[in-house]
Amino acid sequence: MTETKGPKFLRFLNPILDVLKELGGSGNSGEVKDLVIEKLGIPENELEEKLKSGASRIKNQIAWARIYLVKSGLLDDNSERGIWSLTLKGRKTNLTFEESYKLFKDIHSTFSGNTEKKKAENISKQVEDIEENTTEEEELSDDLLTILQSLPPNGFERICQRLLREAGFKKVVVTGKSGDGGIDGEGILEINPLMSFKVLFQAKRYQGTVGSSTVRDFRGAMLGRADKGIIITTGRFSLDAKKEAIRDGAPPIELVDGESLIELFQRNKLGLKPRIIYEIDKTFFQEFTK
Repeated sequence: MTETKGPKFLRFLNPILDVLKELGGSGNSGEVKDLVIEKLGIPENELEEKLKSGASRIKNQIAWARIYLVKSGLLDDNSERGIWSLTLKGRKTNLTFEESYKLFKDIHSTFSGNTEKKKAENISKQVEDIEENTTEEEELSDDLLTILQSLPPNGFERICQRLLREAGFKKVVVTGKSGDGGIDGEGILEINPLMSFKVLFQAKRYQGTVGSSTVRDFRGAMLGRADKGIIITTGRFSLDAKKEAIRDGAPPIELVDGESLIELFQRNKLGLKPRIIYEIDKTFFQEFTK
């Protein structure tokens, strides 16, 4: 069986399992996605591809791969903090492409609900539809990113200020001085009553990719002025930028991309209202059918 058969997200099933095993059985969603992309050597031009909705095509495929791994019992679906974790079955599983395709067909045939039944009627015909659809989680992320990207520059800086305050920073101020090496603000992060350090941050409303030169320039601007730096963007960081941020012999820079930014908004319940979704417990009604 060729690896072109079935939806493209099948190529990510086993790499996700491998990465989680290497991480000790669990990992942050962003960390797992980055490591899977690196493991498969996905080029930058493919990482830049978008769906019609504006979502990353690769991240969308990885999200669908996770859904099928959860439905097959290989991943847990209990974390509320974006942690992906292997089940006992997942720890013992290695999937060939043939096994991944069989898993896809088996899970696909068990879908319930009108929309999913339509998808299950003809697997080969519906493959493109699956890959073009965004998950509910992605739809929320895309909507929130659209709002953040539509803010004026000073508005985005102020909302980053608010986010840092919610995350525990004190004395967070927006400076936004032109010609200041990209430094948009500063704050104090208190580790305990006896230890704290100054942090400088840069806020970039981006739809594209932030490269390594941005990280180098920001590091140069913060030298001698602060102990730590953070770059926050609505876009994504290139692999070179991520490597530059943790380069040996240079002060590390924390990178917060669009996906991590959304997770912070969710974790701090900032600008989001919780929604309760009910699911029918069919076992409850069984005793009343006799």
